[in-house]
Amino acid sequence: MYIRLHMEKEFTERELDRIIEMAWEDRTTFEAINFQFGISEQEVIEIMRREMKLSSFKMWRKRVQGRNTKHEKLRSDDISRFKSSRQKNISGNKIAKR
Repeated sequence: MYIRLHMEKEFTERELDRIIEMAWEDRTTFEAINFQFGISEQEVIEIMRREMKLSSFKMWRKRVQGRNTKHEKLRSDDISRFKSSRQKNISGNKIAKR
């Protein structure tokens, strides 16, 4: 099953789940999400708004707004990876294996 966003992109439920998971992760930048899924920060925000309860969305927005780990331009120069070095590898994630 594909879900069409008003931005003319279609994602499977699994892809949407992964986008939401990446958006929740503090160290995953919006640029990393764009790299994997081709969607902008604004499109990620639209997905989060649509897919989450209002209270959860507000909590997430408050947490990520201006957070330097969510924006590549605000990160320190010594961080060049998309994920935390402590993050567990997901063996079934086909996207990560590209």
